[in-house]
Amino acid sequence: MQTMLDWLQFVLAPQMLNGLSIGVAVILMALGLTIIFGLLDVINMAHGEFYAMGAYVGLTLAAAGVSFWLLLILVPIVMAALGYVIERTLIQRVFHHKDRHILTLLLTFGMAIVLEDIFKMIYGPQSSKPDSPITGVSEVMGMLLPNYRLFLIVFGALVIAAVWVIVYKTSLGAMVRAAAFDKNMSSSLGVPVSRVYAGTFAFGVALAGLSGVLLAPLYSVFPTMGKDFILMAFSVVIVGGLGSISGAVVAGLALTQIQTVASLYISPAWTDPLVFGIMVVVLMLRPQGMFGRLGHG
Repeated sequence: MQTMLDWLQFVLAPQMLNGLSIGVAVILMALGLTIIFGLLDVINMAHGEFYAMGAYVGLTLAAAGVSFWLLLILVPIVMAALGYVIERTLIQRVFHHKDRHILTLLLTFGMAIVLEDIFKMIYGPQSSKPDSPITGVSEVMGMLLPNYRLFLIVFGALVIAAVWVIVYKTSLGAMVRAAAFDKNMSSSLGVPVSRVYAGTFAFGVALAGLSGVLLAPLYSVFPTMGKDFILMAFSVVIVGGLGSISGAVVAGLALTQIQTVASLYISPAWTDPLVFGIMVVVLMLRPQGMFGRLGHG
């Protein structure tokens, strides 16, 4: 019995808390994806590169002397402005085309390739790892946990809660959900649908950039880093339900926990296929995912 308790306390629980710290960051990325899809019906293939860009912008500003705490504010603002411009100048050009789903997918896929090459030209192919802004460890229920991971869990949870409040408890969120449900009716009632579209895309890009800043101290920053987390983010969105905020949160927590706990028993090389296998099973049994779209929850 004591051996089992020691295993739970010193092996399983720390692993689950580490998975939770990664999970909240993945959820931030997935929220951006699912909000953009829920409103614009656009599958943003460049979302991983926006995540990488957030990390690189953070590195650049940090090298100029900007503190990490200020980066948590400045990087989302910079990324939101970039997202707004991209939606206005690129996405809107093909958004009303009869083949807009294919065109927007190809457009964002091409954008991802271009951005990755830009990262390589500006920063080089090598990786960089910023120092953790919060050092040391804390004892939690007999476990020693890195302080930065604890911060990531708390801060990420606050941001996720703030997103939920904005979408479901504010007049701005009501306009977003109305435009997602019926854009023509919303427009006739005075909702500036075009600006809501641009603002929502910008908001999703800002969340991706914030994820990049938060995860940079845990992982190396390199040009192709977006490909690693975007696969997990897409899995979260698909399992949770395309366009569902609640689904993104639940699926993000579940899949990252499954992945981290499974790594105790199987090779890390098999944890990603395990997650993708779960995604395939969900698609076979419940193609719409666990929850509904943005306009419905």
